[in-house]
Amino acid sequence: MSSRLFEYAVIFNPSKDDEKKGVKSEIVIKPTTILAKSEKEVNFIAARSIPDNFADKVDQLDIAVRPF
Repeated sequence: MSSRLFEYAVIFNPSKDDEKKGVKSEIVIKPTTILAKSEKEVNFIAARSIPDNFADKVDQLDIAVRPF
């Protein structure tokens, strides 16, 4: 199986309580282009790229993946 081109980004979405405190959604990982064999592999790579300061907030993160 050959590699394909993908792009991914990671977005933080604050909880309702955080929104009340003025916390807004933010891009944690800017759109990144990579070669991978599947979307599953891209999700794995993106998840491993999440910074440590968001490790306790994984349920508030969205990984957006786009194949080309």
